[in-house]
Amino acid sequence: MGGYDAILFDFDGVLVDSEPLHYRCWIEILAPWGFRMDWPTYAATAIGITDRLMLSRFCEYANPPVTLETLMGTYPRKRERFRELMAQELPFFEGYAEFIRSLAAYKLAVVSSSGRGEIEPALVQAGVRDSFAALVCGGDVKNHKPHPEPYLLAAAQLGAQKPLVVEDSEAGEESGRAAGFDVIRIASPSEVPAAVRSRLNGSQNA
Repeated sequence: MGGYDAILFDFDGVLVDSEPLHYRCWIEILAPWGFRMDWPTYAATAIGITDRLMLSRFCEYANPPVTLETLMGTYPRKRERFRELMAQELPFFEGYAEFIRSLAAYKLAVVSSSGRGEIEPALVQAGVRDSFAALVCGGDVKNHKPHPEPYLLAAAQLGAQKPLVVEDSEAGEESGRAAGFDVIRIASPSEVPAAVRSRLNGSQNA
């Protein structure tokens, strides 16, 4: 196994191409408040952060602007709509199940700022939930990414000494590095298998 004993995956943008689904949900749910935000702005300002911080940024894009409490009240409907879209589209990268199972020699975890209700059902439906010994979700920590707590908690739950982190966002990369772990930064889920295999092979040959 080389130097790594565990692999810690972010969820949105790493295991699944779900950020476009989150974006579609928010555009739909917040339409009554005149919410307007294009995809590039969403991608630059709303990915890899907590829902509360994201919604605080959304307040300024409503017309007229609304309070954070108002938008927080829409979250249950957004969560349900997201679950519906995930169940319909299940946007994991191609060959995900075989890839995850090929990592059986490593302890695996998902570490995400999203809620458990948005993550676990998708993993179950995809048939890979049992491959992950730990899930650290938004409600499991006091301090979210870029703070190191989420990755430190996942490593502790796994009993891992040298995990490898796989992330797609700046906040996530900062979180993993602040925890003292090596991080692979990817641009899309389709890059994950090759990037992880390359790093693991490199660690074995080091």
